[in-house]
Amino acid sequence: MLTKTEYCTFHSHHTGPAERNAVLFLHGFLGSGNDWLPLCDILARHYRCILPDLPGHGRSTWDTVRRCTFSDIVDATAGFIDQLATAPLHIAGYSMGGRIALALALRRPELVSSLAIMASSPGIQDETLRNKRLQHDRKLADMIEHDFEAFLRFWYSQPLFASLARNPDFPKILEARKKNDPKTVAASLRCMTPGLQPSLWKELGNLSCPILFMAGEKDTKYVEIGRQLVNLSPHAALEIIPGCGHALQLENTTLAADRLQHFFNTQDILQP
Repeated sequence: MLTKTEYCTFHSHHTGPAERNAVLFLHGFLGSGNDWLPLCDILARHYRCILPDLPGHGRSTWDTVRRCTFSDIVDATAGFIDQLATAPLHIAGYSMGGRIALALALRRPELVSSLAIMASSPGIQDETLRNKRLQHDRKLADMIEHDFEAFLRFWYSQPLFASLARNPDFPKILEARKKNDPKTVAASLRCMTPGLQPSLWKELGNLSCPILFMAGEKDTKYVEIGRQLVNLSPHAALEIIPGCGHALQLENTTLAADRLQHFFNTQDILQP
């Protein structure tokens, strides 16, 4: 399915009964909506699952010649939801997709029933660290354009992905990553880097919807971020997935789906 917004045309896959409550799944950097298919094979028994390719990834296309900002991508995602006419809906966002989901819930709270934020953050608070991340990501974007396969080898050699790299399905995941267009992936990184995203930490208390923050047990950085987030948001809970690293929904799909289903079901009961 193709959905045109102001900045891009979203390609999305939909699965599950059309009459059921909807869940929007936002993937991470280098991914696509297809990343969620194994998990949605489970959740689609109970929910209408909507799996878009985010701008610069999969089969979604940029529709503007100017460089977009993180804010533009949040607006485009809101426009995508508006056209679905299914709001309010649940949103599950992983890593980059989680940052978009948090910003979207703050900007357009009427679109969101609940948030499941997976291995993500509200941004970088310290200006010096944010600028350092910006310079780092600009170099990575250049590397993507120059030698995409070398970049992928570097990216997945990071400790963050050590447990994913040992997963039997990792070769298949890596082949899927290679199908991305290096130019659009680089453009995506340049506009959606946390180095340019305004920090949302001080706004977390303004979130009115229920939030489930999920992190893999071995992903210690994001476990700590989750603990901080729960302390700042009165509607947030933390779920740690045993034995998993950063890509928890790929490493233990069954358990991640179970936790998501329980969370969404609970919210549907509380907010019929």
